[in-house]
Amino acid sequence: MTPLIFSTIDDFKSANVTQLPTGNWFTVTQQMINDFANATGDKQWIHIDKERAKKESPIQKTIAHGFMSVSMLSMLLADVFIIKSIKTGFNYGLNSVRFPNPVPVNSKLRLVSAIKKAENYSNGIKITFNCIIEIKGQEKPACVAEFITLLLA
Repeated sequence: MTPLIFSTIDDFKSANVTQLPTGNWFTVTQQMINDFANATGDKQWIHIDKERAKKESPIQKTIAHGFMSVSMLSMLLADVFIIKSIKTGFNYGLNSVRFPNPVPVNSKLRLVSAIKKAENYSNGIKITFNCIIEIKGQEKPACVAEFITLLLA
């Protein structure tokens, strides 16, 4: 997958892009899940106790936190979309987010995204993205979100 690359915000705006490239697959490991659990303090057994999950979970594996999926949106978007003149970016917020399907450990995920709206902002641009994080081999995605970022030049 080759990301869309723009030199400036004006180049991006004049391109009138809506659909972004589909991201590459990446694997969600137990270490990533454990690190997220440690960072957030959410150490529910379904996320970190492999033996208990094997016995008690209907999936028979640990699963990633739903908020882990949504927290990866910035990283995943940076892999498919670049404006070179941007000095910094900020997560501006979410208009909506859903977690239709759990993410079992060792699942492969990728981002499918589109630009819903781009608005001028002092020294930059505010972009609203429609994001879907797919799970390889699953009909339902891991996460569906309308994500807003602020990019400053």
